[in-house]
Amino acid sequence: MKRASAARAGLTAVAVLAMLTAVSGCRADDVPVPVASPSGQVSGAQSPAPSAEPNAPRALVDAPTAGGLDKLTGDRALTDTPVDPGEMRDGMTLVVGNYGDPGGQGAPVLFEGVDQVPEDTSKRREHLFRGMLEYIQWDPELGQPQAEPVEPGPLGGSVECLLASLSEDGNVICGWADEGTAAVALFEDSTLADAGKLFVRMRGDLER
Repeated sequence: MKRASAARAGLTAVAVLAMLTAVSGCRADDVPVPVASPSGQVSGAQSPAPSAEPNAPRALVDAPTAGGLDKLTGDRALTDTPVDPGEMRDGMTLVVGNYGDPGGQGAPVLFEGVDQVPEDTSKRREHLFRGMLEYIQWDPELGQPQAEPVEPGPLGGSVECLLASLSEDGNVICGWADEGTAAVALFEDSTLADAGKLFVRMRGDLER
């Protein structure tokens, strides 16, 4: 009797398995089999690894060097923020500094930028442009210097430079604006072409 019951139970199990196979359209050998890991634990199918978050917000860094220029310390370091950066909210970073030759050759490049900008970054760049013009005491009666586009380089966004001088060289102010950051820099005794190239190189070290 026990052998008959066991035989009936075995036939029943085979019948159920056959029915499930027919319904699912899979063969029995298609059913995934758990694999033992090297630790001896049994794991099922592996989930795909999470990918990096696309379009992560960029940030400014207080870089010790930028575009081959050193951030100046001592008597040539900035002791305050010369240009109003605009509204600063929690989570925003303000980076300010003089960059140049530590030996004192040439005028330093004044840099100022912010990240996590809540509004249109081109508007924040315009605010920084105006502040830098006030810093160099540009006479408004001479008109508003016209900004010219510059090739932005690998970081993209928009880069512009304007000549605040009545000659072909003098004070050049360059600025960038992209998704979340805006910054400007003052290049004394320079040209639009030279200042634009150096500004793009500096940006590569100051933005991440």
